[in-house]
Amino acid sequence: MQTSSSQTAGEKRQVSSQFEELLSNCPDCTEEAAARIRKAFDFANHAHMGVRRKSGEPYIIHPLAVAMIAVREIGLGEDAVCAALLHDVVEDADYTVEDIRFSFGDKVAELVDGLTKIDGVFDKTQSKQAENFRKILFTLITDINVILIKLADRLHNMRTLDAMSEKKQLQIAGETFYLFAPLAERLGFYEIKTELEDLSLKYYEPAAFREIKEKIDRKAIESETFINSFEVPIIAKLKEAEIEFVINSRFKSVYSIWRKMQTKNVPFEEVYDLFAIRIVFKPNSNLPERTQCWAIYSLITEIYRPKLERLRDWVGTPKANGYEALHCTLMAPGGVWVEVQIKTERMDEIAERGIAAHWKYKTEGQSKKEFDNWLQQVRENLMTREESAETFVTRFKTSLLQPEIYVFTPKGEQRRLPKGATALDFAYDIHTHIGNHAIAAKVNYKLVPLNHVLKSTDQVEIITTRTQKPKKEWIDFVTTVKAKNFIKTALKSEVKEHGKKGREIINRKLAELGIQPNARTYRKLIDAYRQADKVEMFSNVGAGLLVLDDFDRKIKENTPQKWVQYWGMQLGLSGRNKIGSLRKIVEEKQQQQQQQQGEKIDTKSTYLLKDDLSYKIAECCKPIPGDEIIGFTDSEASIVTVHKRKCEKAMKLAAQHAENIVNAQWSVHKILSFLAVLEIRGIDRIGILRDLTDIIADRLSVNIRKLNIESHDGIFEGFIELYVHDLEDLNKLIGAVQQIKGMDSVKRIEM
Repeated sequence: MQTSSSQTAGEKRQVSSQFEELLSNCPDCTEEAAARIRKAFDFANHAHMGVRRKSGEPYIIHPLAVAMIAVREIGLGEDAVCAALLHDVVEDADYTVEDIRFSFGDKVAELVDGLTKIDGVFDKTQSKQAENFRKILFTLITDINVILIKLADRLHNMRTLDAMSEKKQLQIAGETFYLFAPLAERLGFYEIKTELEDLSLKYYEPAAFREIKEKIDRKAIESETFINSFEVPIIAKLKEAEIEFVINSRFKSVYSIWRKMQTKNVPFEEVYDLFAIRIVFKPNSNLPERTQCWAIYSLITEIYRPKLERLRDWVGTPKANGYEALHCTLMAPGGVWVEVQIKTERMDEIAERGIAAHWKYKTEGQSKKEFDNWLQQVRENLMTREESAETFVTRFKTSLLQPEIYVFTPKGEQRRLPKGATALDFAYDIHTHIGNHAIAAKVNYKLVPLNHVLKSTDQVEIITTRTQKPKKEWIDFVTTVKAKNFIKTALKSEVKEHGKKGREIINRKLAELGIQPNARTYRKLIDAYRQADKVEMFSNVGAGLLVLDDFDRKIKENTPQKWVQYWGMQLGLSGRNKIGSLRKIVEEKQQQQQQQQGEKIDTKSTYLLKDDLSYKIAECCKPIPGDEIIGFTDSEASIVTVHKRKCEKAMKLAAQHAENIVNAQWSVHKILSFLAVLEIRGIDRIGILRDLTDIIADRLSVNIRKLNIESHDGIFEGFIELYVHDLEDLNKLIGAVQQIKGMDSVKRIEM
């Protein structure tokens, strides 16, 4: 933001016009409601007067745009519109939440408070971004409108991100990729989710975004005739059945195509389902909607052959966010697969407007029940407040924003779990007692350990025994919040019992020696037995994990350790200041060492990655020169770690530690070599391996680290690990290898 003179006459007309447009979009807006919204607008306009955005436009344009998204794209009401207009007033102007409460009431004040960022009230060692996100999510306990307004705020910020610095763009895009887009999807706002993903990709992978967007635009022109010819027989069939419907088509989003290219490791040309056809119909009130969806499916599959493994019945089993539709993939003339989505008008509005549509329709069916169950899980998750904000956000992301699987009990009851859930997660989902006493599981009648990862349609039976108790290592492999919380609760209870028993054992031994138990005595025992703290010592003693050998000798030793006495005398220190002074000296020594290691990195400037190895290559994604990269400093800002921009860990770091982002760029690398992995596949023949090594090692002088190739049924496939200078060299090598006779595909594996 920047301050400047008041709005020009043209800007005032623009602001006034946008406000009138906002009012005209408010559904069923009474005179009283319109007056209240106007009052909120005047309040915000006055508060932001003279302030401009980075783009140069008056700041009030942003709250107006957020309010418009809240109304038109999400479907929120009067209080939320007022809060959207006022959402930055407390943070950026000289007003408090109480001022908002006095002028607009408790409801609007609570919404604005939930949207106001934290400043100076959290642990400085924690991520400010994570703290802000946790605070916003915590409002789900009382009012989900805060999240919805925040989504509107994030969407407008993403739409106007061009004016920000590259570092800020990466931070906001990283947050959006990692948290806000999955959250929009979970709340059922597919249009918003799609736009957030595309806009994030635009800034995170600009070259890939432009390339795919251009190809989609060209493909759209080429495919118009094909789509029309595909739709004609479907339209005729539905009209013959006297079904009232609308049919339209759209290309998959840039992000979804990019994601498919990454996960399947294929080029754009090999992504076969580039567009989808939607059939949205008006249902007959005398028949169940699910029945009518299947009837339409039956009609269109008389025309085109379906791909059965791609059939998705989200009408019978709605997603947790309430999404309902019947998806199928059909073979069109010319050998092209086309996805077709079948849904009612109600289902379509829920897909577009998420939870807001649930309120409109007041649905009480399966989809509403599933969404309410998920919301209850969120609230249970939010009640766990002991952990750090970063741990909380990571847990929220992995346990509540993941895709889902469907598994079955031995009696055929369906249970919903996040993708990656284990047999133990399933056990705790059934009942706490079953989870606490589980020893193994049977998945599809086969015995498996508790850490076995489940897949959709698995039938799971848990084997229990009364002697089993929760173990600490269980926390490492369960994924659901419910399981983690129950395990922690059980372990805390066990630690408490062990601690009580251990304290009694130690106090009894001290009493035998005539020594009074106190903090100083316990501290001495903690040091003597090398325990982390008093709780750990008592618990380990009570559990029998710590044997109190030489207790008499250790308790009678002098309290100050010999090294403290020695250095205290050498430095002329005495009395109660001795240990504190020694600590100060140690800290000063550490600071001197840090200064000797070199100046801290200036994160505001671009960091050039040279051949001097003054940076670190991230092990999670192993980028090579030429890859789109992002750099992060460590806590001491003494070294830069380089990730691929599309690396999920990099996105997580950008979402939680934006202050550590470095604008890193490759320099020319002709000394260092970097590890890359190629996947190869082709038709086997005598001499293929010789030709391969001849091109790589002899002709291109590339050092092969590992070569692993298997041949079966006339086909060979395998992996090659090799060292290259940069992406250009790697692409030349791939091109040369592709020319080998019999070679079908050569692809770089993204690690």
